[in-house]
Amino acid sequence: MTIDFNKNNDGLIPAIIQDANTKTVLMLGYMNKEALEKTKATNLVTFYSRTKQRLWTKGEESGNVLNLVDLKVDCDNDTLLIQVNPKGPTCHKGTDTCWDTTNSESYGFISKLESTIEDRRTNATGEKSYVASLFEKGINKIAQKVGEEAVEVVIEAKDNDDNLFLNESADLLFHYLMLLQAKGFKLDDVVSILKGREK
Repeated sequence: MTIDFNKNNDGLIPAIIQDANTKTVLMLGYMNKEALEKTKATNLVTFYSRTKQRLWTKGEESGNVLNLVDLKVDCDNDTLLIQVNPKGPTCHKGTDTCWDTTNSESYGFISKLESTIEDRRTNATGEKSYVASLFEKGINKIAQKVGEEAVEVVIEAKDNDDNLFLNESADLLFHYLMLLQAKGFKLDDVVSILKGREK
């Protein structure tokens, strides 16, 4: 790994800190050569503090350390991406990140869809949505819809119409997300179980 610490006159390079599991960006710090060497030697992320003018291991006072998981250098060899397992909040203000965001697993559009389902379920208006009306009918009806959609996916899997297969798959996933919420769970709960089975 070749790193160019000499691009800037101060010998410091930016280090982007990312949670290894959630992929959330937690903070930005700066490292010099000594900080990087100490990080590798201790597996605790250490920066060069420009205010304190010394090496500073994150969490040395608070205990909220950043355990090193992986380290990558960018294409210009002058920025680090450091993946960590954080112990406690990362920001000195007590928040998960220095941008005051929650450090939680996100599945992109699927997480957005989960939020939309939750919103429609809890904030049903005069003109009820399909989601709100299905939740109103209860868990048995939602479970029945999941069963129906699963059968349709199996049927379409045996045919040659990929478009129908994908549409039925989307319907199944949508209704499954609703069933999870009806039971008080989220996709993250299922993912945690799958991660626990990983060998």
